[in-house]
Amino acid sequence: MAQQAIFGPFFATIFLTLLVWVYMYIRRISFITSNKFDSKELAMPGALARLSPPGVANPSDTLKNLFEIPVLFYALVLYLFVMNQVDVVYVNAAWVFVVFRALHSAVHCTFNLIILRFYLYLIATLAVWFIATRAALIHFGA
Repeated sequence: MAQQAIFGPFFATIFLTLLVWVYMYIRRISFITSNKFDSKELAMPGALARLSPPGVANPSDTLKNLFEIPVLFYALVLYLFVMNQVDVVYVNAAWVFVVFRALHSAVHCTFNLIILRFYLYLIATLAVWFIATRAALIHFGA
């Protein structure tokens, strides 16, 4: 398998993050302009979060989430590429991660059904655990 195949899910995760970032700003700017807030009202850290309804706050929380577990994913992808260990199992696991993170983000940014969001997060995170565990076992010769 071509080692570069791992960069498909890598860039998909990056573009998911950028898409959520754009969506967050669309929601925020719309909320701020429709409510005609004075800039002084929003100057204190956390002020916008306190004033925002879930439809505005959740995209921001989703963006923050995309800088947690995905950071481990990025590191693992780079490790696999540098160590020339990319194979079909890793690539498929990486796509599982991307798909379930995208679904998690979609749920979190829209109707936010917590239990569904939890299971989507769990499956995505288990994919990262799988990649990390398999890579570590191979690295340490187990």
